[in-house]
Amino acid sequence: MVNVRNNRTLAAISLLSLSLALAACGNTSNSGNDASNASASPSGSASSAAPSSEAPSASPSASASESPSESASASPAQGNGETLTVYLNDFDDIVKPMFEEQTGYKLEIVSGNGAEIMSRIEAEKGNPHWDVVWMDSMPSIEGLGQKGELLEGWTPANVDNLTDFAKTFVPANKTYYPTGAHAASVIVYNTKAFDAASAPKTWADLADKKFKGVVGMADPAVAAPAYPFVAWFFKDKGMDGGKAYFDSVLKNGAHVYPKNPNVAKALTGGEIKAAALQESNAYTLKNSGEPVEIVWPAEGAPASVRVAAIQKDTKHADAAKAFVEFLLDPKTQQALIDKGDESYFEPSAKGATPKADRAKDAKLVVADAPWAAEHEAEIKQWFADNAVK
Repeated sequence: MVNVRNNRTLAAISLLSLSLALAACGNTSNSGNDASNASASPSGSASSAAPSSEAPSASPSASASESPSESASASPAQGNGETLTVYLNDFDDIVKPMFEEQTGYKLEIVSGNGAEIMSRIEAEKGNPHWDVVWMDSMPSIEGLGQKGELLEGWTPANVDNLTDFAKTFVPANKTYYPTGAHAASVIVYNTKAFDAASAPKTWADLADKKFKGVVGMADPAVAAPAYPFVAWFFKDKGMDGGKAYFDSVLKNGAHVYPKNPNVAKALTGGEIKAAALQESNAYTLKNSGEPVEIVWPAEGAPASVRVAAIQKDTKHADAAKAFVEFLLDPKTQQALIDKGDESYFEPSAKGATPKADRAKDAKLVVADAPWAAEHEAEIKQWFADNAVK
């Protein structure tokens, strides 16, 4: 009887040991899958034209209970392949490899013109797929902040290196930070049509009968920098004065094109002979040997300020903050100036130097961002109703 009892006991112990071993194997397998899933990055392309079907995955470097404003700044060692989704309208070919190499994060970029990016953000309002938006459309980004869609109260570690000019654009609630400013439009003319004496020199000249039917500009409802351009006139002259000014320009036969590259093509192709054209496009034409000259009006060129902002509910707060600090780094801004297509701008970081051939006396004037954001829909609608495309 003793031997039977002992044998039964040993059998029970053996079964219990086998059960525990099998359970342990199952847990090890599940743990491995979770780790693999957490470190896997999305499979999207570097640039996408359609929204992702899924919201961004949670950041493996931040705890679930940690809010974006409480999350610590990330270091390169913390990247671990985590993917950050950035909506932008320029420089995607430069920032992606630089940021990924420097930080260890992965960058998924969605690019488009200003209207496309803002429409996408609006469409995703209930379920944002973006972590950071970076565009030369400060009024539109200001509007997102006014609607409570941006992270507030965060200060980048390198913010003190901003120039005095750039610091004036940081809002009190710290919802976005400037990475540079450029002339949303300067006056450009075809030298086959005008010489220095006969060409338009002031913004008022665009409404002069001498230039009837030969002037072009970009559509403020489509091109990101075109709205900051027109917004300055409305702010400077008042709403009625702004409407009166552009009404006179449009009635003088001004052509309105979707984007600045379209304006540039019309200028060199002879469809128009003068234009209000973004400075990067203007210098690109001149440097490529096209018969154009650039005029910086004495009253100043309305500027478009490129700013970066973080989505308030991002699950990738560390990566998002690292990206904004990366954009504020003078080395990054110098790379944008040296290699970018939109490389003519005034950097926001001390230590970065503008293009050598950019006008030394370039004067930028900027519409107040809260005002421009408040009146954006009204001004764009006015253009849509009055401009002949």
